Amino acid sequence: MTKDIPVSRARRGAQLGKLIAGQAARGAGVTLAAVRDTDEEHIARTERALAAAAEDLVTVLGSMKGLAMKAGQLLSMFDVLGVFAAERLPPGQRERFQNKLAELYDQSTQVPFAQMRGVIERDCGRTLDEVFAEFDESPLGAASIGQVYRARLHDGRRVAVKVQYPGIDLAIRADIKNLALVMRMMRAIAPAITDNAILRELTTHFVEEIDYRTEAANHELMAEMFDGHPFIRIPGVVTELCTARVLVTELIDGLRFPEIAALPDSERDRVGEILLRFYMGTMIRERSFTGDPHPGNMLLADDGKVAFLDFGLVKHMDDAAVEFELDAVRAAAEYRATDLRALFVNYGLLEQNSPATAEQCLRLIHEVSGWLLTDAEIRVAEDAAAHALLAFVDPRRGYFDNWRREHAPAEHGFARRVEYGTLALLGKLRASGNWHRIGREWCYGESPRTELGVLEQDWLATRP
Repeated sequence: MTKDIPVSRARRGAQLGKLIAGQAARGAGVTLAAVRDTDEEHIARTERALAAAAEDLVTVLGSMKGLAMKAGQLLSMFDVLGVFAAERLPPGQRERFQNKLAELYDQSTQVPFAQMRGVIERDCGRTLDEVFAEFDESPLGAASIGQVYRARLHDGRRVAVKVQYPGIDLAIRADIKNLALVMRMMRAIAPAITDNAILRELTTHFVEEIDYRTEAANHELMAEMFDGHPFIRIPGVVTELCTARVLVTELIDGLRFPEIAALPDSERDRVGEILLRFYMGTMIRERSFTGDPHPGNMLLADDGKVAFLDFGLVKHMDDAAVEFELDAVRAAAEYRATDLRALFVNYGLLEQNSPATAEQCLRLIHEVSGWLLTDAEIRVAEDAAAHALLAFVDPRRGYFDNWRREHAPAEHGFARRVEYGTLALLGKLRASGNWHRIGREWCYGESPRTELGVLEQDWLATRP
């Protein structure tokens, strides 16, 4: 157990409490100062407060790891803090604010290798030198549950080794017990999304990701599913070296997400279509899919394929859930408001006596999913996912009062997490495409209209 990551409920609760208090005090200070500040002074004071808030979030949540850090990553991923900041900062400041939060993905506090080495040797039952011919002690990345390293096996294979933080299982269980504090922390930072179904789902299923043997099995399932795919690559799993706290897979070199986001338009657009086909296409076509789209889970390999790397959360949707998704998309795309509301009621998404009218249901779906429902070339805005998510829970949007008491089925929560996560990635890429026409391949069985679609169709035709 490492001293760098607090694992007791009391210590983690104390850190969260301190973070909450700091955020509240900082917000109160800005509010009170606004009475006597000029406009310029208020902007400067707000800018300093938001910069300090981002610094605190990265420092505290990054060092805590576990569910606390995952919550911070989710805030960064959906850019809700960026939207919050945009209302209070002049142009240019929001990007610096969001870049600081993005450090939660790849640059969070690292655990010393000596402690991580102990995890490898205890789980494998051998010394590091006996298992690996070479091992780079500098991690490739630091995430919420573990760190990833580059290594080479004695047979020459280059591998990526994901090692769980010592004591992280205890830390996660402590966070679950401290769930009220975690949610209070989220409420202090971004009150509009605190009670959203995506956050409830996150906390419910996070414990499943602790055992890397589950992830290894998920990984193998996805690798088999996409074997020989023309533009999607899943690295192989070295099953014999995988344990509860160590995951060993094929090492793939390539461009990370920030480097992909800096590519020319045509290359970003191509990657964007691949992301849509992988995350949402797999959900609809295969029924088994990864539920965690985020920038740290992909690379653009030298051969042009996009490699997907993390499968801690792979879920299965039953046929009824998938058919509901398809029926709802068709009803919304065809502006059949009455049918759409009836689908919501029959599926359990909406109570029959809900004040939400058929027209409101249709308007809401077009507001949050218009990028998929509109038959046009659309370049996704960076804040599209944040605005889609906030539409459900921000009282100013006009939907909150009618929807706040509704409780979506679990499958619907997963589907929305994948949709919004994919949309967030497309926004970060500023990718352009006729997303509706791609979706029609799944909803209406139409022939593909893009080069990638034809390649995938040809590949699918060769599968058993």
